[in-house]
Amino acid sequence: MRFTEHELTAALHGAAKSVLAAQDRSVRKGRRTIDQAWDELDRYQRFKLLDGLGGQVLPALIALPDVDVAAGERPTFTDQQVRAAVEERMEAGSGLRRRALLEARVALVRTALASLPPRQDPDALIVPDHL
Repeated sequence: MRFTEHELTAALHGAAKSVLAAQDRSVRKGRRTIDQAWDELDRYQRFKLLDGLGGQVLPALIALPDVDVAAGERPTFTDQQVRAAVEERMEAGSGLRRRALLEARVALVRTALASLPPRQDPDALIVPDHL
């Protein structure tokens, strides 16, 4: 699938925020929001989180099949398409550990896809008059 840089960034941030929400006890208990927890991270902590997830999520997003997406809509993929994209990017192996890793990555990719912004219409580009 051909995603724009903005779409991939938004998808990766969505996946990172879901991981942060799962790790942060105060977010799980409802004492603060995920956006507050995200804002409290310094740049290096955000980088480490995004870098770790980028190697898992981005190759699977790129491996998704091409679909036509209308302007204002989000791309939709079946569970089989997402699972196949994740499996083809995973290292070889077998067993319970690989299956658990597969399920975790599929969940991350689904979260990333849910975080995608609606597709913008490239023909509706508005250029200011002063340019």
